[in-house]
Amino acid sequence: VAESVARFGDRYVGRIYTDHEVSCCKGTPAVVAAGLAARFAAKEATIKVLRPTGHQPEWRSIEIRRHSAGWCTLNLTDEAARMAEEQGISDMAVSLTHEAGMAAAVVVAVCDGVKER
Repeated sequence: VAESVARFGDRYVGRIYTDHEVSCCKGTPAVVAAGLAARFAAKEATIKVLRPTGHQPEWRSIEIRRHSAGWCTLNLTDEAARMAEEQGISDMAVSLTHEAGMAAAVVVAVCDGVKER
């Protein structure tokens, strides 16, 4: 992520992240990159939960919202929200971490009447 930000700048950031996500990642370039990388990992984990066929939803339709108390939640819009509804997903939880140049995220979905594929 740090290399993509350095190479493509706002073009990369604007294609992947929402304004809220960017506003949550402040500090030195390394700190910003770590926060963005954790959010990217959460977006990828969300896509895996949504199990798209054909094409995946736009990156910005998956937003990681940080609450003032510190925890994060997922906000899905557009194609990502439609995919979640089709999968019978009624709620999702996300956990982010980043340290020492590594970022990871876990997404758990609550499914009510999931459709088998």
